[in-house]
Amino acid sequence: MVRWLNDRLRRLPVWAVWLGGLIPLALLVWDTFTGGLGIDPVRDIEFRLGRTALYFLIASLGVTPLLRLSRISLMRFRRALGLLCFTYAVLHVLAWLSMDMGFLWAQMAKDIVKRPYLLFGMTAFLLLLPLALSSNNLSLRRMGAQAWRRLHRLVYLAAPLVALHWIWSLKTFPVEPLLWLAVILALLALRLAVPRPLRRGGLRGSGKEMA
Repeated sequence: MVRWLNDRLRRLPVWAVWLGGLIPLALLVWDTFTGGLGIDPVRDIEFRLGRTALYFLIASLGVTPLLRLSRISLMRFRRALGLLCFTYAVLHVLAWLSMDMGFLWAQMAKDIVKRPYLLFGMTAFLLLLPLALSSNNLSLRRMGAQAWRRLHRLVYLAAPLVALHWIWSLKTFPVEPLLWLAVILALLALRLAVPRPLRRGGLRGSGKEMA
């Protein structure tokens, strides 16, 4: 069954993941121009972009534990999932900069220092930035597998910060973001606790299974 499923997944083109991943953005654009947003449109736009970024981050974090525990491989889609996460994160930050801050850089800097949820969010974004920039074969070849893997362990810091950013932005402790924080911590624990499977000849997994 696993072999059959992996064979079907190998036939699925990566562009299909990108196409599906852009559906939330298309729906947001549709709601923006058709009056489908709530009483605070700016907040809705920022929230939906940030929430979608979190979902794709969790999906990318789940690829490795899924492979190690079930042998179901989504590894060829993990780069697309990570870059979709960063795409929505960039849009989330741009929406905040333009619609909330009006590109007032001095005020933005003051708010980041003063408000913990902004500090968490911006720190997470800056941690994800080098991961997105290095998510290509050229960077992997130039850095080498070990250095590339060490760099991408920054996700261990960025992912919990994203969830904390959401929690603190609501100024309460609602159930949903707390559950997603628990999911993130569980996935990170699995990535650390469950070893990569050995290949034939006693070698660990290939360089494609990073971080």
